Amino acid sequence: MAFEQINNDNFEQQVLKSDRPFILEFGAVWCSPCKRLEPELEKLKETWGNKVRLGKLDVDESTDVTMQFSVMSVPTVMLFVGGEMRERITGYQPLPRLIDKFEPHL
Repeated sequence: MAFEQINNDNFEQQVLKSDRPFILEFGAVWCSPCKRLEPELEKLKETWGNKVRLGKLDVDESTDVTMQFSVMSVPTVMLFVGGEMRERITGYQPLPRLIDKFEPHL
């Protein structure tokens, strides 16, 4: 299951204007906790199917969006619903914790 690739240019259209809740990982290619987290996010997407969209943004390539949301460490995962950021977690989190944080907003 591939993540949608999000960047400065498509962030507003893909994430803020999404018709479904959007889970966005702020990460980087050099980030080992990001690599550990991504399979957990993919399991989350498998669990919720078409109820959510899943994307990732490279903080080194998309500094505008990264600064807009004051992302200071990676991975940071945010849930956007109706164009608003509703939930935010930082660092590696196991699947049950991700579900606990995000499910109330779906």
